[in-house]
Amino acid sequence: MENTLVLYPAPGIGHMISMLELAKLILRHYSNKFSRIHILINTGFRDMKSTYLDHISSTNPSIVVHQFPFIQADLSSSLSPPAIGFKFIRKNAPNVHHALQEISKTSSIRALIIDFFCTSAMPYSNNLGIPVYYFFTSGAAAVALFLYFPTIHKQTSESFKDLVQTKFDVPGLPPIPATQMPEPVLDRDDPAYDDILYYSVHLPKSSGIIVNTFDELEPIALKAITDGLCVPDAPTPPLYNIGPLIADADSRPAIDGDKGIDLDQSDCFSWLDRQPDQCVVFLCFGSRGTFSVEQIKEIAKGLERSGKRFLWVVKKPLRNNKSKQVEGSGGFEIDSILPERFLEKTKGIGLVVKSWIPQLQVLRHPAVGGFVTHCGWNSTLEAVVAGVPLVAWPLHAEQHVNMAALVQDMKMAIPVEQGDDGIVRGEEVEKRVRELMDSERGRELRKLSQKTRDIAAESGVHLGSSSTALASLIHVVFGN
Repeated sequence: MENTLVLYPAPGIGHMISMLELAKLILRHYSNKFSRIHILINTGFRDMKSTYLDHISSTNPSIVVHQFPFIQADLSSSLSPPAIGFKFIRKNAPNVHHALQEISKTSSIRALIIDFFCTSAMPYSNNLGIPVYYFFTSGAAAVALFLYFPTIHKQTSESFKDLVQTKFDVPGLPPIPATQMPEPVLDRDDPAYDDILYYSVHLPKSSGIIVNTFDELEPIALKAITDGLCVPDAPTPPLYNIGPLIADADSRPAIDGDKGIDLDQSDCFSWLDRQPDQCVVFLCFGSRGTFSVEQIKEIAKGLERSGKRFLWVVKKPLRNNKSKQVEGSGGFEIDSILPERFLEKTKGIGLVVKSWIPQLQVLRHPAVGGFVTHCGWNSTLEAVVAGVPLVAWPLHAEQHVNMAALVQDMKMAIPVEQGDDGIVRGEEVEKRVRELMDSERGRELRKLSQKTRDIAAESGVHLGSSSTALASLIHVVFGN
């Protein structure tokens, strides 16, 4: 029987892309160990687009995609969006068990590599005697937080969203305000809170944790984890830091909310080609990064007042700043959500793109000198490998944790400050853009970002830290 690995990503496009890149990385360097890797895919949930899976299957014949039978996500319930997603993954756990049994008939499964949110698969793998490894699509800061989360859970019985004066001291991280903890754990009465606690309790019970980072990027968080400080009452599994792992632009087709681009991409890059080096600030906030019309207008005011060249990706707006729902359905007109004559007044120095643009290609363009980002980890790593400094504007998930590490530990970003109403005013946008592009602090960030870019490249070469970590992982999984 041939040896194989089985990978199980969570049903979000960022998680899926990262897991598939892990499969491609392993195959690229260790195809002598096996000829195929199996990927288990949940279907019936948003972000799971067959066009992308077809693309993967056609371009990577050594990756075998197993799509589970359709299960309808419980979108009509009163559960929060994270709780709906976690429930959907749990409903697919029997499909994982069946897939593992079927694959085991023809192959020797050496390990099941799961996303943090797919912990419900762990008992099935253990019952079959298959070692379980986690793959964290975020960085070491998030790993430290979730390893320590059971300890935080014992420190209070109140919901974090109500602890406005409280900060949590997590080993390896700056103090985290309780209200800036990841979205699924803010409300203790939300079933998503219990889900995250369950995942966190099981994290140390795995055979190892694979992290999309590299040793030199997050030394403080990594040392706290490896010293055992984040799991005070049990052994900490070994870490394998194999990043930065990102999808090349050519292997990442437009999907999900990517459609609706008003401007031809070649026109966009032609515009960038006409700009001086390192003078354009790029604003893009990920697949979920949309704002209310009020916030969009404030960003526009700040950009106009800054006088800096900019490239800004605008998505369909939210109904209001506190809503998680976008306005209506179908397309939208950019002119209708921007201040009057904004496009006319900024013509020549700014470019607004609707919905999507190939982010990594933009970041690598010599004209781009700064990046206003939501601090999603994929976007963070893309900025790292491009050597571009950041303005940190976290929105969801673990992004506030990423921001804290980027600003205070890694010294690679400038944070924005929100008002009490959650709005970042135009004056603040102007201030931070100017600081990033013009100030001495901005110049220092740019130098450090370029140095980190070079270190990131070195980590993946022979005997680099990430290359060595991957070799160690393969040795443990497969032996000699």
